[in-house]
Amino acid sequence: MLKKMRQRVILAAMLAFFAVIMLIGVSVNIVNYLVVTNNADKTLDVILSFEENTVRPEMEGNGFNVPPLEAPPQDQRPGGGMAPFMGLPDLESNYMTRFFIVRFASDGTPDYVSIDYIASVDGENALDLAQKVYDKQRSRGYLGDYRYACEIKDGAGVVVFLNTRKEQESIRNLLLMTLAISGISLVIVFILVALFSKRAIRPIAKNIEQQKQFITDASHELKTPLTSISTSMDVITMEHGEDEWTENIRSQTQRLSKLVSELVILSKLDEEKPLPNKEVFSLSNAAWEIAEVYKPQAKGAGKEFKIDIADDLMMTGEKAAIQQMLSVLIDNAIKYSDPDGEIRFSVFKKGNKNYIEVFNTCDLKEVPDVTRLFDRFYRPDSSRSTQTGGYGVGLAIAKAVAEAHGGEIIAVCPSGKSMTMKVKI
Repeated sequence: MLKKMRQRVILAAMLAFFAVIMLIGVSVNIVNYLVVTNNADKTLDVILSFEENTVRPEMEGNGFNVPPLEAPPQDQRPGGGMAPFMGLPDLESNYMTRFFIVRFASDGTPDYVSIDYIASVDGENALDLAQKVYDKQRSRGYLGDYRYACEIKDGAGVVVFLNTRKEQESIRNLLLMTLAISGISLVIVFILVALFSKRAIRPIAKNIEQQKQFITDASHELKTPLTSISTSMDVITMEHGEDEWTENIRSQTQRLSKLVSELVILSKLDEEKPLPNKEVFSLSNAAWEIAEVYKPQAKGAGKEFKIDIADDLMMTGEKAAIQQMLSVLIDNAIKYSDPDGEIRFSVFKKGNKNYIEVFNTCDLKEVPDVTRLFDRFYRPDSSRSTQTGGYGVGLAIAKAVAEAHGGEIIAVCPSGKSMTMKVKI
């Protein structure tokens, strides 16, 4: 129990830290992306304004509509080419801003290309990139290393590409750095949480240990007076005969003795190593031994008891504990099934797991909360009472035995007309 509690503490702490660090990491990267993109868009707006106020070669009346794809450098171009780009407030940023412009005529054909302010593309590549954006007619976006802006009116349009390779690299580097720091932080926090988790659950462990000690001590203290009461009851019966009072005392004494034994078993199963003497044994034989014991009880109660146990099923564990779990499940099925009900006891293998299923018909007014059936001292009013002799401890023992063997147990009661206990080990 303490081991699982510690694991839950570690898991809860790690999930909380993971959620926080993911929130911070995602927020930082989203904000960085938005800031970088917003700055690029502002620069594109300045470039668009610059392009509108720039005298283009075809406007000079020099007789060409589409400029050469391989344009000469500005200082070698007749007439000086385009004006220097000085649109940004920061003078140094103007010289570091690399972009190119492609203008389209109203019929969708390119009629102007400017690559004066970039060296990484030629005229042909500029036209290919611009054509993709123009065909999509998206106003803003990223295409490769470029952030673009596209303005189209009556078919004619202009597409401006801004080189954002360094900005995109910074975005990727921040993302990778965030992932690396997050991963390292998770490992460090996991180590710290694992180290301090023992101290965190120490008070709980102390309380649990005290409770187990109390149960053990109380059980031993109760055994002596119960034995004395039972012996005295036998003497009274021998001298005065059996009557309803002596029968009631004997019945209640037996119930209390059973409860004491069950509490001791639960206390042992809560220990760090509840089953120290595990061995390989035949689950098939163990199941048959228990089934044969309960055949007469089911028959005496007027209930049909069907048995289906696969041959040669082996498992590693404590045979006595497994048989006690089977006894609890079958005994519950007999006690809480409806009169003339049907009980099915199945043991089989699927994959590398052994499965145990105990089915019984029932007639419940309300469907019980099956998630609580294995809680200690829990008894649904509609299905269990002290008249049946149960204290709500048996199924808790069954769950503890299953978990001690690395398995799990669940209850299925879809409509209140049948109950199936399923164990996977």
